Amino acid sequence: MTVPELLRRSVKGLKFLAGSLLAGYCLWLAFRPVEIVAVHKRNSYSHILVKNYPLTNKGKVHWWLKNKDMLKEKYDVPGTGKDGFFEIIFWYFGDGYVETDGYDRLCFDDLEPPLNCIDKDKAFTVWQDRYKNTVVIFRDGQYRLSEKGELIKYQ
Repeated sequence: MTVPELLRRSVKGLKFLAGSLLAGYCLWLAFRPVEIVAVHKRNSYSHILVKNYPLTNKGKVHWWLKNKDMLKEKYDVPGTGKDGFFEIIFWYFGDGYVETDGYDRLCFDDLEPPLNCIDKDKAFTVWQDRYKNTVVIFRDGQYRLSEKGELIKYQ
């Protein structure tokens, strides 16, 4: 076997190995379990801090729909107001609780300072109005959730 043939085979092997590693990493990202780190509530507003969200907006909504009964049972979320309104904000937990920067961090009154804040990195928001319309908000826009669980983008 000549040197160029050996090099071609080695490059093919390295490409296959790199592709396999990338595919394995993508599968791990897609199937890792979502971890609820903490829930903070204030009236009809709930903040849920989570690690390992699904990567897509559709995946995040699917996760919420699949787990909303568990969130109600385990954390009493959402806390609905008298008029039926609620808002749930799902945050990426990132590096964990940090000290206030006095400017742009979200701090929770139910935790003792100094480590009672998070960096504001919102995954998505779900809210319901008094007419029972459910709206899901992502960085790329607002969607109404149909009775079938479909997202319909507001224009």
